[in-house]
Amino acid sequence: MTHVPTRTEVLVVGAGPTGLTLACDLARRGVSALLVEQAGALFPGSRGKGLQPRTQEVFEDLGLLTAVHAAGRPYPRMLSWEDGERQGEWDLVGGPGPATPDPTVPFPSVWMLPQWRTQELLHERLRELGGEVVLGTALSGLDQHPDRVEARLTGPDGAERTVSARYLVAADGGRSTVRRAVGIPMAGGEVDPRPALVADLEIDGLDRGNWHVWPKAPGGPLLLCPLPSTTAFQLFAQFGAESGTESGTKGSPENDAEPDTSPEGVRRTVAARTHLPESALGRVHWASGFRPRTALAERFREGRVFLAGDAAHIHSPAGGQGLNTSIQDAYNLGWKLGQVLRHGADEALLDSYEEERLPIAADVLEISTRLHRAGGVRAGGLRRGPRTEQLGLGYEDGPLTVEARPGLAEDALRAGERAPDAPLSGTADSGTADSGSTSGTGAARRLFELFRGPHVTVLAVGRALPELPTGVHGHRIDGGVTERVYGPGLFVVRPDGYLGLATHDPADLPGYLGRLGLR
Repeated sequence: MTHVPTRTEVLVVGAGPTGLTLACDLARRGVSALLVEQAGALFPGSRGKGLQPRTQEVFEDLGLLTAVHAAGRPYPRMLSWEDGERQGEWDLVGGPGPATPDPTVPFPSVWMLPQWRTQELLHERLRELGGEVVLGTALSGLDQHPDRVEARLTGPDGAERTVSARYLVAADGGRSTVRRAVGIPMAGGEVDPRPALVADLEIDGLDRGNWHVWPKAPGGPLLLCPLPSTTAFQLFAQFGAESGTESGTKGSPENDAEPDTSPEGVRRTVAARTHLPESALGRVHWASGFRPRTALAERFREGRVFLAGDAAHIHSPAGGQGLNTSIQDAYNLGWKLGQVLRHGADEALLDSYEEERLPIAADVLEISTRLHRAGGVRAGGLRRGPRTEQLGLGYEDGPLTVEARPGLAEDALRAGERAPDAPLSGTADSGTADSGSTSGTGAARRLFELFRGPHVTVLAVGRALPELPTGVHGHRIDGGVTERVYGPGLFVVRPDGYLGLATHDPADLPGYLGRLGLR
């Protein structure tokens, strides 16, 4: 068994996007975390390939957005085919042309990157931060105690070792071993009774400038999307009631046939439904069959064990919400664990994780289910919009949200919402004044540059900057885009980029910051 410590502050089970994001966030906070993965390698498939605008903001904060943008590409236009003839182009995401410029939204478009590559980049970033993934290591049991979790881990050689952790986070997917071990039920149902096939394969003779769609293909719709920074395409094929008799499936409709995920079966499915000859279909890198379903855990916490990502909620792939919601889970939980373990915040802060994230997960499940049932892959049938970008999701009713400014306009920015970006140069914005332990901000050009890092930020907009506790970064800004967007006041920006407190009274700050362990 690969060497693992016998003690750690946080044990993270599962090295998908959720576990890797959480491990990166904890590492930059100086929290010791052990990340284990049952498989012998990171997940090899493209599956979740769309990074929403909010997720790109998270990745910028974690220091890997430059690599993400270099490895990916914007979404291509959809191109419909019928009887071997092009039928016209349409947009899956938004409308034609670039998104409307908005200084509050630095990354307005969904970015395409295969899941396996996203995980590679997260892993590389984790290594830069001093962390690592222990592969081939599974959780075989756990016991909870008032001050710790005792977890039994089994390595590839069958050897078992007990690891003691202050907290354990289940990021081990929809069939979560951890969730079952702590007895948290998960309720849900089938979104679509029809099975589907997803695969990554090489194709010759198909241009890479479009996402190709055969909406009326025999046996069910089929899509082929060129994956950026690779020579492969992602295949998605849906199977209708008659699909059990075609060459790309096993069995028959009467015995609940599943797609044939063998390389030969994948190639047969593509050849049967498109104008592409089987000779043009090359290596199949990865393939999986599934039935779209939805499920939500009854709760996201049991004692010192937390659920995150697919262990807590399972989505239809429609709308590209699953991976992105999972990353937001990790981003929400990471800073709270950091405040408790590094800054002495009361453990009650951790209760807010479930209180904030469970309603968000339920809302996103509704969005993805509705998109799935909205009309398949015909032109415009799966078109996505602002709700899927996750910029409007917030915690206005959450336990950490305090809006103390009376008489706000209906459209005013409020506590609990995402803290918008804004330029700091070329506008009427003044410079910034740092407080507490903050060093000079140098040539900061955007608010997000001031927020970047594991700290809590206080913005004094059109107000004097009061004295702040050590560890809080404070900035005074007068006028410009910032004051127009935020309005005058004192704003506590949480480490995950949401407004926690909005007030006019400096006397409100000490009590609020004290809840975060900043006294």
